[in-house]
Amino acid sequence: MLQLAELKIAIIGLGYVGLPLAVEFGKKVPVVGFDIHQKRIDELKSGQDHTLEVSKEELAQASQLSYSANLEDLKNCNFFIVTVPTPIDSVNRPDLTPLVKASTSIGQVLKAGNIVVYESTVYPGATEEVCIPVLEQVSGLKFNQDFFAGYSPERINPGDKVNTLTKIKKITSGSTPEVADFVDQVYNLVIEAGTHKASSIKVAEAAKVIENTQRDLNIALVNELSVIFDRIGIDTLDVLEAAGSKWNFLPFRPGLVGGHCIGVDPYYLTHKAEEVGYNPQVILAGRRINDNMARYVARATIKRMVKNNIDVTKATVGVLGITFKENCPDIRNSKIIDVIKEFDQWGIKVVVCDPWANPEEVKEEYGIELGLVSVEHPVDSLVVAVGHNEFRSLSAEELRGFVRGENPVFIDVKSLFDRAEIQAQGFTVFRL
Repeated sequence: MLQLAELKIAIIGLGYVGLPLAVEFGKKVPVVGFDIHQKRIDELKSGQDHTLEVSKEELAQASQLSYSANLEDLKNCNFFIVTVPTPIDSVNRPDLTPLVKASTSIGQVLKAGNIVVYESTVYPGATEEVCIPVLEQVSGLKFNQDFFAGYSPERINPGDKVNTLTKIKKITSGSTPEVADFVDQVYNLVIEAGTHKASSIKVAEAAKVIENTQRDLNIALVNELSVIFDRIGIDTLDVLEAAGSKWNFLPFRPGLVGGHCIGVDPYYLTHKAEEVGYNPQVILAGRRINDNMARYVARATIKRMVKNNIDVTKATVGVLGITFKENCPDIRNSKIIDVIKEFDQWGIKVVVCDPWANPEEVKEEYGIELGLVSVEHPVDSLVVAVGHNEFRSLSAEELRGFVRGENPVFIDVKSLFDRAEIQAQGFTVFRL
């Protein structure tokens, strides 16, 4: 059985999840951070992280961390941690391709006595049903005889500088009781908040996937309430603040549900449910509501523009924000794109402005050129889609300066601004 003193860790995938983990472990034990993109390796070797999850100072503190895109450099490692993405495809089915490729790579360097731990979000059973057979086939080794496995779901919250990796309790698990104990010991080297050792790998997988499913459903509820209250003619935020005066009312707000977790993970759970013969009702209903909110926001904008006699076929709408959340450069699965696509279908010109997003990434991922919304570059109506600090700090007067015409529409997706102050500037206001 592997001992802590012998530990040589390999982190597979150096994105939002893998890099913070590699840095923390790299302060304690030898670590090789592996990524298939040489550009990412070069960036990290230069002391930079474009995701902004880890500072230059923090990278420098990881004295035992090295970076590589060469599989040969993992041959001396004995504890592998997989942190690759687990997306969905165009019809919302789990896409385990990155996970299978990572397992194939590890299988080529796996040796007897090694342990492979997966952190990528999956449905219950995926580690043992999909990943382990790949490891066995490629390596020629026998699971739970020659090598072992574990699952410790990531809980990284991109852009959050308070609830960081070491301060979030970590779920751990292993393929045998002894391995579970060891995996737990390894994570306790860096997790200050402590760990929770799950009874099995499947339990750990399920715990992760329901964390985000629960949030997705709660947001779906308030999103549906937002649609209802708009038809009634009352402000959703006013209602939520009133209801929130009760001590046990949950403080969820309506919004666009994007990103790599909340808008994706429920589909992993429903996939497995259908696989075992159960047709999930509530979870998929919540997904439908949340997936349609972007179109609802765009159409609410267009409806008000038409009412205000703005010619939508000749109008320009400014969209402030394209990342999936505030103060974060992550553009993965951003639902703002669906808002923009809806505008495009109506022939409305869109100018997208985001100080946090990387213009090259936005162009490559979505085919959109980031632009500028300002006094010198005014638009006909404005959609504030993301709560970046740069947008929150704008006054009602400044926002009015970005817009031309007598009856502009102002869409406050995140309810960032005082409604009365915005209306006083001549805007027709809509917010979720």
